[in-house]
Amino acid sequence: MDKLHAMEVFVRVVEAGAFTRAAASLRIPKATATTLIQSLEAGLGVKLLNRTTRRIALTPDGAAYYERCVALLTELRETEDALKRTHASARGRVRVEVSSLMARLVIIPALADFFERYPGIQLELGCSDRPVDLIEEGVDCAVWSGELADSSLISRRVGLVHVATCAAPSYLARHGRPQHPRDLKEHQCINYFSPKTGKTLDWDFSKDGERIQSPFQGLIAINDANGYLAAAEAGLGVAQIPAFVLKESMDRGRLEPVLGEWFSDPVPLQVVYPQRQHLSNKVRVFVDWITALFAEHDAIQLRSLIGTPTPSRLRVN
Repeated sequence: MDKLHAMEVFVRVVEAGAFTRAAASLRIPKATATTLIQSLEAGLGVKLLNRTTRRIALTPDGAAYYERCVALLTELRETEDALKRTHASARGRVRVEVSSLMARLVIIPALADFFERYPGIQLELGCSDRPVDLIEEGVDCAVWSGELADSSLISRRVGLVHVATCAAPSYLARHGRPQHPRDLKEHQCINYFSPKTGKTLDWDFSKDGERIQSPFQGLIAINDANGYLAAAEAGLGVAQIPAFVLKESMDRGRLEPVLGEWFSDPVPLQVVYPQRQHLSNKVRVFVDWITALFAEHDAIQLRSLIGTPTPSRLRVN
């Protein structure tokens, strides 16, 4: 039984004063209306209506239930109307900043759905790993990974970026497969240095309460995500990349996960935007859309790699 539909029928029967008139106004058979009310009564365990050959009347329980149904259905209609007005008024330019790999692998493939929902929005999508001043550059929102340090921004946490250690099959064929993070001292590691600070990032691992955080030597350090991925796929060394990126490279046979029992700390994934008293409808619908996208995206949630992920571990072997 569709309980919401049954409640609508119940309210209409009460207001019409008869099953026949209520069924006709709803364009359903009278027998259907009768069955729905009977199912409601059976489910509630109370009698809602007293029926005679001439009229129907509410029981005390029916009167109370009628009032609650009217309030609930009214609130539902108002909520739907508000959403329709919001979507209809979501118009104009929205400037968004996102990392190049996140844009290419996650956001851009889903944008057809966004534009179908919000045809009045024109999206400007900045795709890079460079530091961006949202206020100075007029950016409406950005998708960032890591902790938020700028107190002038508002953040909405939308998930976690799990980081995987991996290498190209060609590299593993030449150098073997590391079994422990300490083995990386004997391997070539592809390092990443921050485009903002210039600092080379340490590698980190944890397993069963043991934590290792250390720099590792390598022939190359890169400050661009696409370049970093290209170096890993070219077999230049062991790398640590987001698991949603690894998924695509694994599908193409370019990379393989290593050190599967050791996990890097997951990094918060956030949508950030400048502090404003009111967030415009056009930005709000984009933030809501991308939040839902990440929540359902197979590669972000790691379902294609490991089934249902735990909050703090990435199980790839």
